[in-house]
Amino acid sequence: MSKYSQKYFLKSFGCAIHGIRLALKSERNLSRQIVVGVLAIVFAFLLKFNGVEFCIVVMCIAGVLSAELFNSAIEYTVDSVFKNNFTKLGGMAKDIAAGAVCLTSITAGIVGAILYLPKILSLVKEVVR
Repeated sequence: MSKYSQKYFLKSFGCAIHGIRLALKSERNLSRQIVVGVLAIVFAFLLKFNGVEFCIVVMCIAGVLSAELFNSAIEYTVDSVFKNNFTKLGGMAKDIAAGAVCLTSITAGIVGAILYLPKILSLVKEVVR
């Protein structure tokens, strides 16, 4: 089977979906981040975001979820290599991966504040009038 065939593509897509399912079952932070992402999309619709704003929100959500999946993959790989025994290098790798998730989440929060706050404040001003 050629790696360029449709059958190979569908098999690799199935593996990717399986990986997301595994992460959802084993990583509670991923489930929470998905809930926050869904809420962000709902509020983007309610606040009538334009196409560019909506795309920025979707990209931030995808960035945070991707960072969490990479973090989980790194954690499982480190645990596998070191057979679940703590090592300084393994701990450093896990901490760095977690730091990437933290940085991505903080950045998404800042972008969210830039996008959502003006629209929320505008609504509050209309209600107060």
